[in-house]
Amino acid sequence: MTESDGPNSEQRQYWNEQTGPKWVSMQSFLDDLLDPLGRAATDRLGELAGKSVLDVGCGCGSTSIELARRVGENGAVLGIDLSRPMLERARELASDAGLDQLSFLETDAQTHRFETKMDAVFSRFGVMFFADPVAAFTNLRGAMRPGGTLSFVCWQAIQDNEWFMAPLAAALEHIPPPEPPAPGAPGPFAFADAERVEGILDGAGFSGVEIADHRQELGLGKGLPLEEVTELLVRLGPLNRLLQDASAELIETVTCSVGEAIRPYHVDDAVRMSSASWLVRAVA
Repeated sequence: MTESDGPNSEQRQYWNEQTGPKWVSMQSFLDDLLDPLGRAATDRLGELAGKSVLDVGCGCGSTSIELARRVGENGAVLGIDLSRPMLERARELASDAGLDQLSFLETDAQTHRFETKMDAVFSRFGVMFFADPVAAFTNLRGAMRPGGTLSFVCWQAIQDNEWFMAPLAAALEHIPPPEPPAPGAPGPFAFADAERVEGILDGAGFSGVEIADHRQELGLGKGLPLEEVTELLVRLGPLNRLLQDASAELIETVTCSVGEAIRPYHVDDAVRMSSASWLVRAVA
């Protein structure tokens, strides 16, 4: 069985054919939005100079570049992802940054057999999509040196994330709500239950699991006009899926509604909304 036929084949197809190209086109917007949360999780790895780090679900490479700068010339960072379009962008950005200690690999973190043992494993919103999270984290633990540190950030419940909920609530005035996902189904909010996350890591053999409640205001679309931020939000996440087969007229109606909903949050140079995530740390 090849990786393309593996347990996360649906995610591979989704991130290559649908979401990956959109994320590449929105890369600057998304990195500005998510980098503060990624840095909060990176800080929990401690001193990284000279160490080796695996970046799981590295996407367009912003987090891998930050990690590479922290490990320095004597360290090494490997960024892995399922999405070829996003990895192509990551390689472009890494080349521009001149970081020889950084490399990328298109592979599935759940099934890939890592030959090198890492000092640390990191992820910024890249670990909630596994078909079998216990198997995936067991595999990642096997890629780590004993005593190595795992640190990642994942979303809490969608209801606790204003920047998701405000646009979605405005859209649902015009379209039917989506079917609720099955409990534990892969997706951005699959790790919303902290007890479930702790159980997954315990089941994968990690110890010393620490899960911190992290609340932070996010600045969406810094320096962009409100209309452009609105269009980006409509193309992102749950709204993107709900409007996938919608008419141009309906999309325009929803976009106008979302714009009005986020207008009160447009302060200074950005749309400022609250977020809720978990900062998760564990030891191999």
